[in-house]
Amino acid sequence: MTKRYLITGGAGFLGINLIRSLLARDQEVTSLDLAVFDYPDVRDKIRIVQGDIRRSDDVRTALDNADIVVHAAAALPLYKPADIYSTDVEGTRVVLNESVRRGIPKVIHISSTAVYGIPDHHPLVESDKLHGVGPYGEAKVAAEMLCEEYRSKGLCIPIIRPKSFVGPERLGVFAMLYEWASEGHNFPILGKGNNPYQYLDVEDLCDAIQLCATQDDSVVNDTFNIGAEKFGTPRTDFQQVLDEAGFGKRVISIPEAPAILALRTLEIFGLSPLYKWIYETVGKESFVSIEKAKKKLGYAPKYSNADALLRNYRWYLAHKNDFRRGVGVTHRVPWSQGVLRLCKAFF
Repeated sequence: MTKRYLITGGAGFLGINLIRSLLARDQEVTSLDLAVFDYPDVRDKIRIVQGDIRRSDDVRTALDNADIVVHAAAALPLYKPADIYSTDVEGTRVVLNESVRRGIPKVIHISSTAVYGIPDHHPLVESDKLHGVGPYGEAKVAAEMLCEEYRSKGLCIPIIRPKSFVGPERLGVFAMLYEWASEGHNFPILGKGNNPYQYLDVEDLCDAIQLCATQDDSVVNDTFNIGAEKFGTPRTDFQQVLDEAGFGKRVISIPEAPAILALRTLEIFGLSPLYKWIYETVGKESFVSIEKAKKKLGYAPKYSNADALLRNYRWYLAHKNDFRRGVGVTHRVPWSQGVLRLCKAFF
């Protein structure tokens, strides 16, 4: 059965992958995004609204004829705190409010496992206490609270908490790994790198969204962790990318405590490509239970961590000459490496 989807953040990394997935299933799609929608392969197959989720008029226009909303738009951690709050919290409020006014029965909210903060146990389950770290994590928690409020008003709101996800079109912080690998450098990690660390392939995330969109409200009006089922450690999974590059390079450990202190200082001066949630957690265990999604939704991820990283790396190699460097803070451009670029010569 064909449904009409509104995807907020449709021009972003998740947005374009979800749009392609929905079109492959013969669904109708509208994209709402501040950014220009610059994907020639699907531009003529969807309805495009260039607008701001913080503006009620723009959201109303985008909602015309929609049956279901996937709210994926967000200001990411490298944005200014005020922009993160206004987009991730107030923008979510506008999307939910206008959806209720329009009579949309279901809004799928894309949250983040950043809502768990820096946890003291694993695996994390959906009932664990929420504690956002930094403006982004705090805003994601606040946005979920809004979703709970609108659930109480009768709106069906599946909340999806994905692990960091990779795949075609993903750059951001992962572009540093891919660049260093493709140029024949070793790659540094904080600490020993032997901590279990879970990622997610964007295709598996799109499948989870589709399951929430098509199943009964009584099943999906809930909160679900989404991640890879098979995952290793930063050392083992990043090494797969270095092996694929074929230069015989290795993952190199650097002392965690002094590195974190240095990154904190660099972040203050705007010279680090990493934000607190990344460098405070990359050396620690980080994985969620996906049992609830498997049992209730039938979620069955196809890709392991290594599969997802290699799929993303091969896409990077095929498109690396097209990238604009250091010009943004979204997942679709390589983030500026700051002073870490100067360190590359030593690896």
